[in-house]
Amino acid sequence: MTKADLVVKIADKANLTKANAERALNAFLEAVEATLVKEGKLTLTGFGTFLVETRKERKGRNPRTGAEITIPASKVVKFRPGKLLKEAVK
Repeated sequence: MTKADLVVKIADKANLTKANAERALNAFLEAVEATLVKEGKLTLTGFGTFLVETRKERKGRNPRTGAEITIPASKVVKFRPGKLLKEAVK
């Protein structure tokens, strides 16, 4: 599913125009991003939790040459599904 497909589904379910559905989706995504940047955690009860974790610097290998490289530390976003989402997917 693409973002455009999601916009169509939101428009149908919420009885909105596609333009309004896209604005709503973009506002939601911007709010999620801002919350993760500021607080590092966002919990949507029943759906799941998004959280920012820090990966330590580590050693890796260049797959082409086999040379050892250092992969720098970075922050990554992780998602843990909630109980209701887990049960719905089963």
